[in-house]
Amino acid sequence: MTGRERGVFIVVEGGDGAGKTTQLDLLQAWLEERGVPVDRTREPGGTVVGEELRQLVLEHGRGEIDPRTEALIFAASRSAHVTQRIVPALEAGTVVLCDRYIDSSVAYQGVGRELGVEEISTLNEWATAGLQPDLTLLLDVDADVSRARRSVRDADGGDRIEASSDDFHTRLRAAFLARAEAEPQRYAVLDAAVDPEALHHSVREHVAALLATSEDAA
Repeated sequence: MTGRERGVFIVVEGGDGAGKTTQLDLLQAWLEERGVPVDRTREPGGTVVGEELRQLVLEHGRGEIDPRTEALIFAASRSAHVTQRIVPALEAGTVVLCDRYIDSSVAYQGVGRELGVEEISTLNEWATAGLQPDLTLLLDVDADVSRARRSVRDADGGDRIEASSDDFHTRLRAAFLARAEAEPQRYAVLDAAVDPEALHHSVREHVAALLATSEDAA
């Protein structure tokens, strides 16, 4: 594989139970087998301060966290993540694979917590200095499939956000799809209800096309 001056920023989004971890595992292995430098990370988290904030906002028993405070914690974690990890990796020519990014805040806090899409978008644009992914892979799954997968995966009921109502998760899906519809050139909406290997094949196609385009532009 030829080099590139700037790395590529790929985000995997979707509701809880969409299979993001499985697809990131498969994608990371596929890229590394081909000698592509990869930095895989997640949100909230990705830095020392980000991981501390992740525990604060997601774990049960940390005290009451109102929606506005929740949104600010996610934005603070994201700001550190972009500055301390994502941008340096991109400048080094690395492919950054990130589990969740701004779309999740817009969906979960903007729509799910009803804080407003524009308000959360503006907050996170400022927190990230406007850094957008080169490609967002949206793993789309309906509420019934999501609930069934979460019940199998999370015997303890999941984290504080995953334990929210079915209505909350239905609104999240609609929010993700609305974001993708507004910027179709940056999103690939993929059916996450299919077999994981079939989904991985679709993911590979989109990522391979992006990498080819980035190399041509280098």
